Amino acid sequence: MSEVDRISVYDALGGGAVADTLLWRKCYGGVVILIGSTVVWLLFERAGYNFLAILSNSLLLLVVILFFWAKSASLLNRPLPPIPNLDISEESALLAADEMRVRINSALSTLHEIAVDGNLRTIILVAFGLWLISFIGSLFNFLTLIYIGVLLTFSVPILYETFQAQVDEKLIIVHKNMSGVLKKADLILQKVPISPRKEKKAE
Repeated sequence: MSEVDRISVYDALGGGAVADTLLWRKCYGGVVILIGSTVVWLLFERAGYNFLAILSNSLLLLVVILFFWAKSASLLNRPLPPIPNLDISEESALLAADEMRVRINSALSTLHEIAVDGNLRTIILVAFGLWLISFIGSLFNFLTLIYIGVLLTFSVPILYETFQAQVDEKLIIVHKNMSGVLKKADLILQKVPISPRKEKKAE
């Protein structure tokens, strides 16, 4: 892949504050997230604390602090707690609902291909994906898996940006090999007889 065709990692991540954080151009956000996720993982995974108990106690402490802060501010003529407006805009809700609708329709379309059309290729891919998720889930619990995901999120982009040329060369080789394997698999799957339901539809 030439330098002209190579996509910038910063642009691929959407630019802005998110890309700056993931690529460690603004270290503060990344450090806060990593320290916070590490503390949460240690509390729940190693120390054995209960998530619901810690959440309730933390919210209780926050509510008490804000209450006394507001009361003392009115008595001493001090500024009120700097709490931002937490309302969810209608536009944000519509965007989230539209994105969820697309994902649900995609899942229902895949289910239709398996249950109605009898698409063998789709069911093999879905079965492999579910087996892979089950295998990974048997190695780690959910919280540890999320923590590993956070670590990978803050390490893979910066490593890829640093060694992009070498990684792209290896990925091109892997892509060519996988394309050959998938073509052979498609040829084998095409030889599998179609379901009687499809034959009736064709008639």
